[in-house]
Amino acid sequence: MLAEALILSAILFVIGMLGVLVRRNVIIMFLCIELMLNAVNLSFVALSRFIGIEGQIYVFFVMTVAAAEAAVGLAIIISIFRHYETVDVNNFNLLKW
Repeated sequence: MLAEALILSAILFVIGMLGVLVRRNVIIMFLCIELMLNAVNLSFVALSRFIGIEGQIYVFFVMTVAAAEAAVGLAIIISIFRHYETVDVNNFNLLKW
C-alpha cells in the first residue's frame, strides 16, 4: 500500500512539474503548483502510517500554505490580467529584473 501511494504521489508531482515547465498560461501553471503540493501531501499521509503522526501534522501546514498561496496568487493573476489583458507569461515581464 505504501509503494502504490508513493508511486501515485511521484506521478502526480511529475505531471505538475511538467505542467509548470511546459505550459505558458499562468492559471494552468498555478493549478499545476497546487497539484504538486497535493502530491507532497499524499506522500506525507502515506508515510505517516509508518513513521508517526508528524506526517499528518505537516499536511495541515502545507494545506495552510496552499490556501494562502491560492488567495495571494489569484489576486496577483487577476491584477496582471487587468493590466495586460492576458494570462500568457510570454506577453508580460512585470516580475523580471
